[in-house]
Amino acid sequence: MAAGELVGESPAEVAAPEPEFGVGVLSTGRRSVAKMYEPAAPATPFSVQQLARLDEALTLASRETGLDFSVYLGELGGDDTRVAAERLHASIGEAAANAVLIAVSPGERVVEIVTGADAFLRLPDRAAKLAVMSMVASFKEGDLVGGLVSGLRMLADQAGHAPA
Repeated sequence: MAAGELVGESPAEVAAPEPEFGVGVLSTGRRSVAKMYEPAAPATPFSVQQLARLDEALTLASRETGLDFSVYLGELGGDDTRVAAERLHASIGEAAANAVLIAVSPGERVVEIVTGADAFLRLPDRAAKLAVMSMVASFKEGDLVGGLVSGLRMLADQAGHAPA
């Protein structure tokens, strides 16, 4: 059994307005406020239109040649960017033999093209070097997407149509 007195509301409590939505008043008088959390949209280097253009170029190059093209944009890190690009290419798995990776690290000013064993037969180093030169020319003008699309087209043209 409990005992106690019924206490009426104090004049301060009567005068206090109803707290707005998302605010709770604790028994100690402290206010707890809930705020909406809206995560910031991820910052991407490309607009939606640029991503669509790059996706279309990747799809067409892969469909036309039968090779699996992919693009990596980011830091390759370390002193040997070639080794890092080859590790990325190897992470493709079993399909790596028929794959071509274009790895671009704008901060390091590096472009690496890694071809698998089967893809190398259709895309020799000379073709890759020409594509890199074309991409670098666009990159110097500030056109990252244009350089990637141009490089993909050059590589696809050099590889030719998928063998029947």
